[in-house]
Amino acid sequence: MKLIRAASDIGGTFTDLVYYTVDEKSGLATDIKAVKTHTTPTEFQQGVMDSFDKAKVNLNEVKFFAHGSTVVINALTERKGVKTGLITTQGFRDILEIARGNRPDFFNLQYQKPKPFIPRYLRHEIKERMDFKGNILTPIDTQDLLPILKAFKEEGVEAIAVCFLHSYINPLHEELVATFINKEWPEVALVASHQISREWREYERTNTAALCAYVQPIAEKYLTKMQAALKEREFDGSFYVMQSNGGIDTVDAVKKTPISIVESGPASGVLGAASLGKLINENNIIAFDIGGTTAKCSLIDQGRVNITNQYMIEKDDLSAGYPVMTPVVDIVEIGNGGGSIGWVDEYDKMHVGPQSAGAFPGPVAYANGGTEPTTTDANLMLGRINPNYFIGGEITADMEGVRKAFENLGNKLGLTAIEAARGVIQLANHNMSNALKLISINKGYDPRDFALLAFGGGGSMHACTLAAELNIPKVIIPANASVFSAWGMLMSDLRRDYIRTQPVTFGVEHANAISNTLSAMQSEAIEAYEKEGVQKQDIYFEQLLEMRYTGQEHTVQVNVEGSDISSDYIIKLKANFNYEYKKKFTYELTNSIELVSYKVTAYAKVDRPSLAKITSTGQIEDALKETREVDFDRAGILDTPIYNRDLFFAGATFSGPAIIEESGSTTVILPNQQVLVDDYGNLHIETEATSHD
Repeated sequence: MKLIRAASDIGGTFTDLVYYTVDEKSGLATDIKAVKTHTTPTEFQQGVMDSFDKAKVNLNEVKFFAHGSTVVINALTERKGVKTGLITTQGFRDILEIARGNRPDFFNLQYQKPKPFIPRYLRHEIKERMDFKGNILTPIDTQDLLPILKAFKEEGVEAIAVCFLHSYINPLHEELVATFINKEWPEVALVASHQISREWREYERTNTAALCAYVQPIAEKYLTKMQAALKEREFDGSFYVMQSNGGIDTVDAVKKTPISIVESGPASGVLGAASLGKLINENNIIAFDIGGTTAKCSLIDQGRVNITNQYMIEKDDLSAGYPVMTPVVDIVEIGNGGGSIGWVDEYDKMHVGPQSAGAFPGPVAYANGGTEPTTTDANLMLGRINPNYFIGGEITADMEGVRKAFENLGNKLGLTAIEAARGVIQLANHNMSNALKLISINKGYDPRDFALLAFGGGGSMHACTLAAELNIPKVIIPANASVFSAWGMLMSDLRRDYIRTQPVTFGVEHANAISNTLSAMQSEAIEAYEKEGVQKQDIYFEQLLEMRYTGQEHTVQVNVEGSDISSDYIIKLKANFNYEYKKKFTYELTNSIELVSYKVTAYAKVDRPSLAKITSTGQIEDALKETREVDFDRAGILDTPIYNRDLFFAGATFSGPAIIEESGSTTVILPNQQVLVDDYGNLHIETEATSHD
């Protein structure tokens, strides 16, 4: 037995570690284990090292380590990046402030656009100009950079973003500027827009470059600390970082453009859901992740994870937010997790979240100083979580403190402590249900066509109730559900996305040009991978063309097989575009079709063994721990069997009500719901809802 793969995911409350050995003869993953430790916000790498200590894993045995972190999104939302300057085309200094005309608070005459991350006095212009075809209109003189760099040094700038007009189609001027700055001021962090995206829209590109430069020194410092901590423990394997696009990449690549990991942790859970779906033959999945601070969900249609290039941070009902033009798994995230606080506003209305107790002090039950009741505390109050098996039995929940917290909350509303706890659960479920509707019903998908795959520390606690409410026929709770996002990293290949905007009429006369562009993008990806020692035979591609009817603004994506685009294939792709357009908008037009952007996703295979099956023999009675009263709200307080999930066997079946306990999470099964344990230890729960024909 040889330990080969491990993955760590840093969340708002816990740091998760998943690791396994592989049988060298059978190639099966065996002895899959997981641990959770408290996140250490000031020194994130310490929480990761704590998890290895708790698991008693020697890092010199680990040959593969994948890591996901919230360090980038935290630096952005908490405004803890570095002082950053911007160099842009003459006349475009104020693009970050002009932004877009859209505003969510439409009737607010006092509306203020989001404040740019780079203030105006740190934004400088330089004479240069490309046209929309990439032809040079005004050559650049790099000597003009000297006074700009001098001003930046005087202001204490630590990072520089460079974004020129039309550099997406010809990055020459950005490359010249980057070379000059690296020579004149090698210590400064530098990000050029073409390194991140070759897609048009100057405001989005400029803002993405600005945000990337803003966090680059922070991310590089953090990842360097992580490398040092691993090296100190004699780790000599491969170290990868989870990206927002659902793939992993090398540490050195991520250090250069860390905006690619803005949502690394949530993305890995969705990718894990898609991988598990293929294994158990479930292609339509709603992935649902409840952690300590947030709940996140994403839709997987026919096994395909939805990726968006229109990701926004801090967008809400009152703010337009900030665009990030980098591929991100399409996720809806809300501030409702296990640590979300129940509170009462000045109008005597109860709310849950987005405030969170976080890792410290945590829920009241932790007895670390928390006094405000949370969703986790409410589940304890209703008997759904066993106070004597809290966090896998590591601590005994402070039930006296929990009761007092709900008495205080209830007194504000004229409710008993139990009624207040039920109210917290109901509101949390309502908020989560709305999030699930955003990625399904609101986008034209019927929830009855999907299975709800729930994970994270709290996913299995709420999934069955939410599925029943939305008429989702099946809930799937994966093995090691509480650390499933980390598990997803172990199922990821290396991934890099290449995007080029080159608008052209989509016709047979351009077939050769389209083929040449796709081939060139593939060659660029192969060259980059081979420089890092990846073998060409391990590289594979997915390709999309972004197309639209002439005269329209936005696009529809069409899949492309191969890079040899014949005239007959052009005709087929036109038909595919009309189909996809009608599927999305219910109609099609007779307008000519325009190709806007090419998207090539380059994967590099990473060895991953097959999962071993669990035993198929046993008696369900052997897994029964006890029977206790559990409050199921509207269904009443019921005597409920409590099961130890670790003792389940393949083929085991039983019906609710039931509570299933494991070290990192608890699954709540409602009355009359049917449970089946599959060959890999996943729970399949039939909710009594009927699937959509």
